[in-house]
Amino acid sequence: MKAQLLTMSTPDGPFTIIARDGAVLASGWTAVPGELTGQIHPELLPGGYEPVADLGGISAAVEKFYAGDPGAAVEVPVLQKSGPFRSHAWDMLRTVAPGHPVTYTEYAELSGNAKAVRAAASACAFNAAALFVPCHRVIRTDGSLGGFRWGLTIKESLLDRERQLALAVQA
Repeated sequence: MKAQLLTMSTPDGPFTIIARDGAVLASGWTAVPGELTGQIHPELLPGGYEPVADLGGISAAVEKFYAGDPGAAVEVPVLQKSGPFRSHAWDMLRTVAPGHPVTYTEYAELSGNAKAVRAAASACAFNAAALFVPCHRVIRTDGSLGGFRWGLTIKESLLDRERQLALAVQA
């Protein structure tokens, strides 16, 4: 089965999305689709890709994110596959409020096992659907950024954007 492929221009650079049947399989800040396909579980890997100019609600959610509505992205269906802990951890990432990042320790607790900090970090590292499953909202206990597949400059930009929006809402 073929998947749709779209690269959008964002303030953080090109953002490519691979989607099938209205669900995101993989996404990230790259113009090179091959940098995304390795993150897709083998059972979900499409047989081919069809470039498209629009992905409806998926591409609209990216536009809304950059226009000041970061909540729209977590409403987009995502199709990822892994073991029970990682799958649940990905679901829990979608509950982390924009502008209110959690530490890896807090993320492990949120995911149901306070001692599984490394497993929680691994869930972030293997998240194929960046932005839609907001792994950028997890930081180190000391407040530093930690890692991010798409680079710390983009992670910092995303967190700053969300922080400013959260402050504007509180004002």
